[in-house]
Amino acid sequence: QVQLVESGGGLVQAGGSLRLSCAASGRIFSSHIMGWFRQAPGKEREFVAAILWSGRSTYYADSVKGRFTISRDNAKNTVYLQMNSLKPEDTAVYYCAGPRISGSLYLRNSYNYWGQGTQVTVSS
Repeated sequence: QVQLVESGGGLVQAGGSLRLSCAASGRIFSSHIMGWFRQAPGKEREFVAAILWSGRSTYYADSVKGRFTISRDNAKNTVYLQMNSLKPEDTAVYYCAGPRISGSLYLRNSYNYWGQGTQVTVSS
């Protein structure tokens, strides 16, 4: 059983930065993949970024490459999403997910546990 709790969302102007955190309870293994997804109003939940818990591999959606960075702190069992150069189209509820159980890491159905979500709003 894994529980995920996100924090760090808020309101920011375009071009600004936010850092999201996802604290995980339960055992996370080095072979596990943890992910971030987001869902804007009226849209499907979409992949944002993922990380292999060992830290050796990271994965990003094309829309956030070069602006967002996913990382983890093993000692704190926490995954982070550093978001820079934010745009109004980044406005969404951001969800932490994991660990991936099977299937493509880019698909929401591959993840078994989800956090409650944190709102990110980027004003123009």
